[in-house]
Amino acid sequence: MEFSAQFWLLVAVLALIAELFTVSFFFMFLAAGAAVTALLTWLNVTPGPVGQFLCFSLVSLISMGLFRRYTVRFFGKNEKVDEYRDFVGHRATVVEAIPHNGEGRINYRGTLWIALSENNAPIAEGTPVIVKRMEGIKAVVAPVPQD
Repeated sequence: MEFSAQFWLLVAVLALIAELFTVSFFFMFLAAGAAVTALLTWLNVTPGPVGQFLCFSLVSLISMGLFRRYTVRFFGKNEKVDEYRDFVGHRATVVEAIPHNGEGRINYRGTLWIALSENNAPIAEGTPVIVKRMEGIKAVVAPVPQD
């Protein structure tokens, strides 16, 4: 079974499309491996399917090993996560009870957020809480101390 340069180009395009949907910084290196393999196949450098798969594998793995760390650092900044840090220290209200070691919901500024108890203790619905920290988009909360 012989693979053409067009086959590898199609693999590269599909990998780039997959990268656009996942933003995992993984498929882009598969796309690079497929593109290099397409070029070398077109130039008749890769001898048959074994050489093509070897080229694809090596280019993908080497490029991922060398560049993924820098790519994630450069493109991987999620400004939304930084935005959520502003929630820390603010009050909210539990609208769906937070069970022991589980998730509930809080109402913070008119929006429902997934919430976890800071000390894994249950927190009843209606309890006022303070956001202690954010874990991604989940709020880690503790009941407001009673004066």
